[in-house]
Amino acid sequence: MTRLLFFQQCRQRNAYLLSNIRSSPQAFLNLQHASTRNPYFPLLTEYAPYRCFATNIPNNVQDSTADPVVGTTISRQKKDVNYLTAFSELSKLKLSALVVSTTSAGFLAAGGPISFPTLAACTIGTALCSSSASTFNQVYEYDRDCKMKRTRNRPLPQGVFTPTQAFMVGCTTGISGGTMLYYGVPADPTTALLGVGNIGLYAGLYTYLKPRSEWNTWAGALVGAIPPVMGWVAAGGSVWDIEAALLGGTLFLWQFPHFFALSWMHRVDYARGGFQMVPVNDPNGDRTSDLITRYTWYLSTVPFIATITDVTSSMFAIEGIFLNGYALYVAHKFKQDRSNQNARKVFLTSLWYLPSLMTLFILHSKTWREDEKIEDGDVRSLLKEKIQYVREKGKELCLHEAFSVPTFKSKTDANNDNDSTADVKSGTQQSCPVVLGKSKVHLARKSTETMVENVPSLEEQKDSLKNI
Repeated sequence: MTRLLFFQQCRQRNAYLLSNIRSSPQAFLNLQHASTRNPYFPLLTEYAPYRCFATNIPNNVQDSTADPVVGTTISRQKKDVNYLTAFSELSKLKLSALVVSTTSAGFLAAGGPISFPTLAACTIGTALCSSSASTFNQVYEYDRDCKMKRTRNRPLPQGVFTPTQAFMVGCTTGISGGTMLYYGVPADPTTALLGVGNIGLYAGLYTYLKPRSEWNTWAGALVGAIPPVMGWVAAGGSVWDIEAALLGGTLFLWQFPHFFALSWMHRVDYARGGFQMVPVNDPNGDRTSDLITRYTWYLSTVPFIATITDVTSSMFAIEGIFLNGYALYVAHKFKQDRSNQNARKVFLTSLWYLPSLMTLFILHSKTWREDEKIEDGDVRSLLKEKIQYVREKGKELCLHEAFSVPTFKSKTDANNDNDSTADVKSGTQQSCPVVLGKSKVHLARKSTETMVENVPSLEEQKDSLKNI
């Protein structure tokens, strides 16, 4: 009975101190010192996550208040704070850089004409919107970040910014980003609407679902699919274009292998923070490995869909085989052995896979047509020249280009006859036997029909044999 009474008294005292932690860091230190003298401290582990609040002690305060429990004096030396670094962490600068790169890829994939003021407004506005969403996310997850090892050194748990200050930063960057997208991309306000809507989707729906449902990953993937569509629309495209669907779909599918591998490596930390991630509720890794493999297979179909729909040339599908082949290899390796090392390979592969795939998409996009006439003063001519240079170098390294046998030799003489010229113009001069594009399929069908028409019928062959 005495032990139970003592335990209840300890709980009441610690609960009182805990209620004052946010307003008084000294109260936390009192709780910490009291717990060292409490033989029942292992039963009070629910207060352990709040240790990070001790970092809220102001850096420039020399506290000489005697601790009422142990009668000692507590001091904290002043520590220099790099507010620029803290702001970059609050804005998740690396994540914002990835978002900006996908937006730029969507803009360049549209072909042009390129307006660099519009491109600058689009990228900067997207970066500000991404910064705002990340800041709001950290404000709402302040308590949970304190419990996780990978997030407890962020600016809010460390006391560099208060939640109110961070909230004001999020409002400022969000309003600035939306305004820049609205006025900087005058062609269509859809870009600004997508940017502001993405803030609400990330800081609202995604953040709300993280501690409540595993579907938060799918909501986060939708957030990541929007930036390349913003770039496409800002360049003059439409949300309903097939190119916009391919760009957004690529980012949507890519995020599942990327994030499931990351959350598997930090599944213990996510569980500590109370987040409902698939790996947290999947101790054996069966569901996690299946999802990674499945969405990697889905992602590998994008180059073929882009080629069949005549968005890119057939080389995009061919080069995509090698790119997706390695991604599938590391995914199946993780499925066989669900170790953190294999999960890290999947994660690191996703980091270079995305820029490689987006680069190939732009290089083989048919919006950069070789026969298109561009004025010399247009800056787009420089980009087109570089893209064509890379294409020619790729043809030199292409095996099926090197070993293909032309059916007709082009003549460069001034006395070319009309038939050979017509053959070259009609495309009968074969430069590559691999044909997957619509125009090539049409050409092959037309050539086949011509050959069939020229074949003599069976009766004609019999007559010719009789004459012999």
